[in-house]
Amino acid sequence: MKKLVTVLALFLTMYLSAEAQTMKSDDDLRKRIGEIEDKIALKELVDTFSTLSDRKEVRAQTQLFTENATVETYRGGKLVTKLTGRQEMENAFGGFLKNFEAVYHINGQQTVTLNGDKASGISYCMVTLIGTENGKKMKTSIGVFYQDDYVRENGRWLIAKRVSNFHWEDKPEQGR
Repeated sequence: MKKLVTVLALFLTMYLSAEAQTMKSDDDLRKRIGEIEDKIALKELVDTFSTLSDRKEVRAQTQLFTENATVETYRGGKLVTKLTGRQEMENAFGGFLKNFEAVYHINGQQTVTLNGDKASGISYCMVTLIGTENGKKMKTSIGVFYQDDYVRENGRWLIAKRVSNFHWEDKPEQGR
């Protein structure tokens, strides 16, 4: 009888240990899946911002930011604008985009660091703007990288702060 109890205790210990490992493994898997889902959602957020800019859907674009978000824009390392809140952004983005016939953003690499309902990241973008200046059709190509702070509000990721770094620019006349 003593042997039977010992064997059953050993079996139960092994079984519970295996179950604990499975539960730990399941929890780890759920965590990793959640992180992947968050990273995909943040990539989609950045890509949606660019797509809405290309379509000049400025009001929808500003809804991707928190109510009191800030956007700082640097050209050649110098601050040129600082916007706070959706309304300031809508006015500035709309005023800028109306100067161009066509706008194209091509997003590249993005790295993100998650911290619960907050995250930060950097993403690279090639912006092409087609417009007319002094009667000439001009194509402006700009290399940009965005440093973003993100916040999850009501289950949705939003941009809380964006620092836009317009790193370089090329502006040839079209049709030459």
